[in-house]
Amino acid sequence: MAPWFAGLFLITLGPLLASVYLSFTKYNLINAPEWTGLENYRRMFGDARFYHALKVTFIYVGVSVPLQLALALALAVVLDRGIRGLALYRSVYYLPSLLGASVAVAVLWRQMFGTDGLVNGLLGHVGLHDLPGWVSDPRFALGSLIVLNVWTFGAPMVIFLAGLRQIPRTYYEAAALDGAGRIRRFTRITLPLLSPIVFFNLVLQLIHAFQSFTQAFIVSGGEGGPADSTLFYTLYIYQKGFGSFDMGYAAALAWVLVLIVAALTAINFFASKFWVFYGDE
Repeated sequence: MAPWFAGLFLITLGPLLASVYLSFTKYNLINAPEWTGLENYRRMFGDARFYHALKVTFIYVGVSVPLQLALALALAVVLDRGIRGLALYRSVYYLPSLLGASVAVAVLWRQMFGTDGLVNGLLGHVGLHDLPGWVSDPRFALGSLIVLNVWTFGAPMVIFLAGLRQIPRTYYEAAALDGAGRIRRFTRITLPLLSPIVFFNLVLQLIHAFQSFTQAFIVSGGEGGPADSTLFYTLYIYQKGFGSFDMGYAAALAWVLVLIVAALTAINFFASKFWVFYGDE
């Protein structure tokens, strides 16, 4: 056990505790950390880009996660009907989740949604011309990243599909005999019995979305542009830490993100008492 504890401290607890300490200091990687108390945290209240990064991130999370989960659930319901080639479809749909946060896909996405990219080329063939560069226009850049996150619906879809397979078919048969249609069976049987899986996916994808970094970094060239329209909170932390070498402030920003995610997770757990149904209750 001793090597395990040593590894845990060196790889996880050590950096974690160090970041807590650095968040109360002025540190630039060259000079020794200088204790400043709560100055880094007070500084955020006057930082306009801090508020903007929060706004961009909340819009990204608030739009992409519900759309992603809705699409994942819809496709899981379709696949649960026992179509032929289920294993193949499941693998194909899951593939974007494996590649979605990769540098290669982010680069491909930037090219596809560029002014002369594949998307504009296809739209041009149906008579739409003079289209913007979706990733270079402040009005649409964030939307292109939202689409990218929605595209990685494979992981929650597979989890939804596993949950659907656990619902006894006799429930649906009994409801059909009582005259319940597909929509009524979905709202009265599927959703209540699947609610623990919905809750699990919701918490997981919220945390994952708040951690998004690679997509915005590659698409915007690390600047969060155009016009800070894709300035994710994690990207702002990177800019402060490795762009300005303001490590103390970057550490404080990181801990604020931890507190935000922890608070939202706690709220979700509290709210789950009112809509999540467990079979043994």
